[in-house]
Amino acid sequence: MEFTNHTTVAGFFLVGLTDHPELQPLIFSLFFSIYLVTILGNLLIILAVSSDLHLHTPMYFFLSSLSFTDICTSTTTIPKVLVNIQAQDHSISFAGCLTQVCFVLVFGGLESCLLAAMAYDRYVAICHPLRYTAIMHPCLCVLMVIMSLLVSTMNALLHSLMLLTLSFCTYLEIPHFFCELVQVMKMACSDINTNNLLIYTVTTVFAGVPLSGIIFSYIQIVSSILRIPTMKGRYKAFSTCGSHLSVVSLFYGTAFGVYMSSEVAGSSTKNVVASMMYIVIPQMLNPFIYSLRNREMKGALGRLLLGRPSL
Repeated sequence: MEFTNHTTVAGFFLVGLTDHPELQPLIFSLFFSIYLVTILGNLLIILAVSSDLHLHTPMYFFLSSLSFTDICTSTTTIPKVLVNIQAQDHSISFAGCLTQVCFVLVFGGLESCLLAAMAYDRYVAICHPLRYTAIMHPCLCVLMVIMSLLVSTMNALLHSLMLLTLSFCTYLEIPHFFCELVQVMKMACSDINTNNLLIYTVTTVFAGVPLSGIIFSYIQIVSSILRIPTMKGRYKAFSTCGSHLSVVSLFYGTAFGVYMSSEVAGSSTKNVVASMMYIVIPQMLNPFIYSLRNREMKGALGRLLLGRPSL
């Protein structure tokens, strides 16, 4: 097998879900529908939050940031899939692949950090309600989003730059519909032990800290809710966390599925489907989860669609 440096790599070939020509129109329709629903759903969330004065709170500020992140995540991957299918050309340049890897890591990491910030917001609201406005100051909320973006960008750049140190074989067929970090590394013919060590250490810390923060926040939240004397009060307090818990479960559940699919031997199709469940499906379902489980959001969306001003 021949070796080639990254500077001479022409590009990669993205196999996607299948390479059967007769199934390409169906796959195109599937991804186009998912992308359209994702963009419209998350855009409605952003417009509803920005147009309704009642939703100008830290909770909905983080929610609109999450919706914007979901739009960016989907835009990083799905349009390239649609173009490849339409042009009947599944190739992607090395620079394009590296850029896609970087942005997927940026927005994936940012979503994880935003979910942790939202968990902290619910912790303060339920455990320290009298100090909520003092603690969750708008400047703090903006700072948390900016810091999350900076940390996510640094993590993505670190992994992306490490890919530049690898040499690749001439057979560069990636069994995915987008350039995923681990799959790109598998195409390398040089030693990837350093890259693997970096993935396990940095990812463990980077993903572990937000997840630990979420778990700690909800342990404190549950403890506070159990001390509420009435069932009605408990239900009202817990209902403010229901949507966030659903999104957290969906995000980390699909992420765990991707990890297990890569560790357990199986077909490439199963790995692609697992990655699709992580990088595409949560971004599409998040707006539905928040709009269907949140009375304030349903009201704001109704006023937005009917053109009524917020009272």
